[in-house]
Amino acid sequence: MTDVHNDMLEDEDFDTILSEDIDFSGTLSFEKPFLIRGRLAGEIEARGLLVIDESAVVNANINAPKVVIRGAVKGNVTAVEKVEMSVTGSLKGNIIAPEVSMETGCVFNGRCTMEERTG
Repeated sequence: MTDVHNDMLEDEDFDTILSEDIDFSGTLSFEKPFLIRGRLAGEIEARGLLVIDESAVVNANINAPKVVIRGAVKGNVTAVEKVEMSVTGSLKGNIIAPEVSMETGCVFNGRCTMEERTG
């Protein structure tokens, strides 16, 4: 693991924010940057940046270009570009991505496969 400096993202950087008081179940699909602060169970299919904030609890398989994990995730994560885990992040599941960065102190239980970028 290595120390990573995640970009400081503000609320204004996101088209949609799933607030802390929201429980969502189902398939979530989006194209523009999306921030999760609440609880989500199901599947995530994205064509934009996904940030899972510190307060978030996500039980879902995730497919997205770039995923930043600051909260708790249970499920497999597949990213076309990159997966970043901060010190507050935890992932119980597998990662497939060409680039993976993990801050010292994050929790990761699974397998990590780093595949070359296509295209």
